[in-house]
Amino acid sequence: MLVGRPMRSDRLSVAKLPKRYALPVFAADAWSSVAYAPDEILLTLSLAGLAALTLSPWVGLAVVVVMLTVVSSYRQTVRAYPSGGGDYEVATTNLGPRAGLTVASALLVDYVLTVAVSISSAVQYLATAVPATAEHRTGFAVALVAVLAMLNLRGVRESGRAIAVPGYLFLGSIGLLAVVGLVQNAVGVLQPAASASLELAPVPPYEQGLVGLAGLFLVLRAFSSGAAALTGVEAISNGVPAFQKPRSRNAATTLLLLGLIGATMLMSILLLARAANVRFAQDPADQLLRDGVPVGEDYVQDPVIGQLAATVFHDVPVLFVLVTAVTGFVLVLAANTAFNGFPVLGSILGRDGFLPRQLHTRGDRLVFSNGILALAVAAALLIVLFDAEVTRLIQLYIVGVFISFTVSQTGMVRHWTRHLRVETDPRARGAMRRSRLVNSFGLVLTSAVLVIVLVTKFTHGAWIALLLMAVLYVTMNAVRRHYDSVAVKLAVPDVREAKALPARVHGIVLLSKLHQPAMRAIAYARATRPSTLEAVTVNVSPEETEALRRAWEEAEIPVPLTVLDSPFREVTRPVVEHVRSVRRASPRDLVVVFVPEYVVSHWWEQLLHNQSALRLKSRLLFTPGVVMASVPFQVDVVDHLESRPGEPV
Repeated sequence: MLVGRPMRSDRLSVAKLPKRYALPVFAADAWSSVAYAPDEILLTLSLAGLAALTLSPWVGLAVVVVMLTVVSSYRQTVRAYPSGGGDYEVATTNLGPRAGLTVASALLVDYVLTVAVSISSAVQYLATAVPATAEHRTGFAVALVAVLAMLNLRGVRESGRAIAVPGYLFLGSIGLLAVVGLVQNAVGVLQPAASASLELAPVPPYEQGLVGLAGLFLVLRAFSSGAAALTGVEAISNGVPAFQKPRSRNAATTLLLLGLIGATMLMSILLLARAANVRFAQDPADQLLRDGVPVGEDYVQDPVIGQLAATVFHDVPVLFVLVTAVTGFVLVLAANTAFNGFPVLGSILGRDGFLPRQLHTRGDRLVFSNGILALAVAAALLIVLFDAEVTRLIQLYIVGVFISFTVSQTGMVRHWTRHLRVETDPRARGAMRRSRLVNSFGLVLTSAVLVIVLVTKFTHGAWIALLLMAVLYVTMNAVRRHYDSVAVKLAVPDVREAKALPARVHGIVLLSKLHQPAMRAIAYARATRPSTLEAVTVNVSPEETEALRRAWEEAEIPVPLTVLDSPFREVTRPVVEHVRSVRRASPRDLVVVFVPEYVVSHWWEQLLHNQSALRLKSRLLFTPGVVMASVPFQVDVVDHLESRPGEPV
């Protein structure tokens, strides 16, 4: 009812995305950064006071240069590696498995943070429209993650259709806000923002403004926070298989549109915020002053887009509500970019043995359901731990994505260099040199940004992201070693010398009473013709044990009955010790334990039965040379396979 009916495997090609759906699906993350990247730039610059805010468009321009460079670089990647491995495949192929795992761990952590940051920012906008929800933002955020996960479990194409309308609506509303606002500014009728009347006080050690190394460090920190606008670019390189054919060309076109639209929106918001004199502070209660007095804790600081929408559309309240609502909604959908990238990357890592192989399996709707659920759980956990606060989460953000950018660009430079050694066609060589030049410039730029991000954000929380990446890297290596170890142990060294059957088989039927399930288990055990067969019961109640002895003798069952003593009324330990004693007596033989089990009609009835059998299975499962054979008996079904009158049990 929630996820939809299962789809046949041959429907996989139909579930691909055309460009009109792929653009909002993969661009939602980059576009949505317009809702918080300008906020973070202004937030950081506000520490140095009002004069520092004038630098915000220049910081934004630097971010745009990096964004367009990265987009150009990834257009080369999706053409060269259309299989969907993205940065992981580029790094593994050209730099080795260690570089590939480094990129993979960085991307997986960044995808989780993408969901956490986007959803947390969305509930912040929700609180702007509905202030009563502010106290419950964490609960709302977790609920939104669950809804988004369910939407993606329905399938790629279905989620694309659901996201297309609000995605384009957001694009149109921000475009309308930017055009109307800039036109108002050009003709001189743009009103100041509601916060423009407030003073902005600097905080130590920035009382003198942006001077010296401290000022430079603050500008670089603002740039690194604004660089969050680049997240989502790499998702297309991992999601190329989700595009309709020709996949590489469609992915490259979508990347170009993503970059141009995102850069335009980011610069428009920053220019408009400067023109409207928007005040946005790290600590609004103390930094924002009215007539020289701090505004206090009661002051509610709305996001930048919310302030701009209230200013530009002050005469049209409906448009203000539309911009605010759509912005909050698209932030929810921005997390969908991660829901498209994380499961695909997890599937590739599962295929290569670095993550559980269940991640490589497609679900009923032809999506990687286990990857979607894993991402949802991890993101919800982060939201709860950081109380859905964007300012705290943003410090962990973008470290991983710039690590993947830098390593990927290094791999692409080596890729083109390797191909140039063997290519003889002059035209092809010229195209490869141009591509290598683009990737080389991207490498220099992303490396510089990575250094800036690490230096400016490390003590503010980036170390947590790096620690998570390291833990994930070690874990993936351990998973691969486990799979390799199991494969070696399972391999048959020489099929001709392998023994398919043990020398002897000892059968043990577990009993508590002599009823139909027990008779069924005995009949099945005899049909397997083991070398030896015995029935075993545990003497917990002397009266019940004596009743079983009498019934056994009256039935004249040709199987010896063994009674195990249990002075402490335990059932599991005596059986396990008996089975192990049989194994010790014949180490090269096989012991098969037959367990009669009830099969009841309802799941809740199952809780009332078979608990002793479950405990025995869990204990004997790890005992070498022991096989557990469950013999079911359907309690509410007439069984026509019972032995006929006159036939031996």
